[in-house]
Formats: sequence, structure tokens, C-alpha cells
Amino acid sequence: MEKMPLYFDKRIFQKVFQIAEVSNLTKEERMLYERSLKEKWDYENVLAYAVNEGKQEGIQEGRQKGIHEEKLVTARKLKAKGYSAEEISEITELPIAEIEKL
Repeated sequence: MEKMPLYFDKRIFQKVFQIAEVSNLTKEERMLYERSLKEKWDYENVLAYAVNEGKQEGIQEGRQKGIHEEKLVTARKLKAKGYSAEEISEITELPIAEIEKL
């Protein structure tokens, strides 16, 4: 049985044939196989971690931008009501220079 018959082309049978192939490996081949599996799993875990960290950074950055936009909206409203740039800066914690640009 060098090849898996086409009618066994189901996921469960693929797994069984894979186990059979691994069990026929020599001790040295099996060690190489297990090492390559470990390297593959390590690589996949590193990628998954990096993606997760990237998502967390993106979420945090998005929150910060949202908070900043809300402060700008508040500053515009306060400016329309006649508050001074210093007062608006104290309330919103925005720099005076940024408030004056509004």
C-alpha cells in the first residue's frame, strides 16, 4: 500500500494512513519527523502570538483615537459656547495649540 486508494479519501482515513506512515519510520527518521513537527508548531504559535499582539495594539490605538476624537468634539462645543482656550484645555486635557486650530 504505497498510495491511499481514492475511495479512502476521507479525513479519518487520511489520519489512519498518516499514523501508519509514521509508525513505519526508523528511529532516526521518527526523531527528524518529530523535530520538524515541533518546529512547525513553534512557528505557528509565534505567528498566532504576533497576530494576537497586533490585534491588541490595534484595539488600543483605536480606543486612543476615539478618546481623542471625543475630546475634540467636546472642545468644539465648548469653543462655540464661548469658553477660552485655557478653560477648554483644562477641561479636555488637549493642548492649547490644538484647541486654537479648531
